Amino acid sequence: MRIEADNFGTAALPEGTLYGINTLRTVENLTFSGRMLSHFPVYISSLAEVKKAAALANGRAGQYDEAIRDAIVAACDLLIAGRHHDQFPVDVFHGGGSIGINMNINEVIARLAGPGVDPVDHVNASQSTSDVCHTAIRVALLKLAEPLCRALSSLADALEEKAGELGGVETIARTCLQDGMKVSLGVIFSGISAALRRRLESLRAALDELHAVNLGGTVIGCGTGASNAYRAHILEALREVTGLPLRHRKNLYDAAQHPDDLARVSSELRLLAGLLVKCAKDLRLLSSGPEAGLAEIRLPAVQAGSSFFPGKVNPVVPETLIQCGFLVTAYDHAVQMAIEHGELHLNVWEGLAGILAMEAMQMLASAVAKFERYCVRGIHANLSRCEAYANSFVPLVVALKETYGYRVLSELVKNLTPEEIKETYGRREKP
Repeated sequence: MRIEADNFGTAALPEGTLYGINTLRTVENLTFSGRMLSHFPVYISSLAEVKKAAALANGRAGQYDEAIRDAIVAACDLLIAGRHHDQFPVDVFHGGGSIGINMNINEVIARLAGPGVDPVDHVNASQSTSDVCHTAIRVALLKLAEPLCRALSSLADALEEKAGELGGVETIARTCLQDGMKVSLGVIFSGISAALRRRLESLRAALDELHAVNLGGTVIGCGTGASNAYRAHILEALREVTGLPLRHRKNLYDAAQHPDDLARVSSELRLLAGLLVKCAKDLRLLSSGPEAGLAEIRLPAVQAGSSFFPGKVNPVVPETLIQCGFLVTAYDHAVQMAIEHGELHLNVWEGLAGILAMEAMQMLASAVAKFERYCVRGIHANLSRCEAYANSFVPLVVALKETYGYRVLSELVKNLTPEEIKETYGRREKP
């Protein structure tokens, strides 16, 4: 064990740990959710990228010598490469505006950098928790958005292909869950595909706002504690390290107070989740049966559906996507609350909003990929059932309306049975 001290006393830490007493205080005092920073590797690597950029900017500004700069950069590179991520035990939802996260990364980098490197005076030089975590959250979200956008685009392609495959299969449309006109089975899939591409376009527009960050603004946006030389170099260094076209928000005071760019992204994820839930519910309904439901389509069987009914297969993949959608919707509610509850010069709830948006992205990317692979691409039409629906009573009446008109058909429906209308009028041309 090793002993460390702060203003609140001393504490013993295992000799092999890279974090220090400030991290331990957060773990002991503020842990409640079970979600540790170590569970978010992309966020850790993004934090390390921010610290690396700060070290480069501090070096160029003459804040400390090259030896300290190089030691910090080398330590950051280890974290960026995915090493030592088990050294981040803080609860990501702790109070204090993410102070524990920033202190955790500072302490780990300082110990990796070696003797003579201080976690606050060197690793955290010219920075505050506010601008570090604010910036790292956006870098992380932009990275996590890439696999999500790929999964959504691939799903849209798969739905479009399925629409073409089933375009020649006639079935029945339904409005208010009642029989409607004859329609191609493929239109459900083409409609979902088009909506998905539209939502993806909106999501990408919201993601673009995340390129505006506040690193260099320190706590509230005024930049106090960061030299003019550092502030002149930090954005360029951040672009070099991340490879992202990052820019400063026009007003850094605004950035500290109003993380509504996160709220917009979260709202887009919620709208996307709602569309996906509707899609999954539609496929679940269209595949219901096999004898007592709609049974227009057959979903691929991927596993046993019941421990009670022999041979029963349930729509487990769509149901998984639906549950993902429920969670994303709930997360968005918490994100919007976090935005609303910011006070005065700093929103200390921004970290919660960022973490929930990260989790929503990761869940959606995984669920969407599985939905495409294990459900959409294996869907088949039940041709006999679709044919029966296409030739049922209401589609016939709709077709006859063009010949006889709405009023005449209304009287026929009122006075004759469906069988009589089919027999008498189904093949007759208007005199």
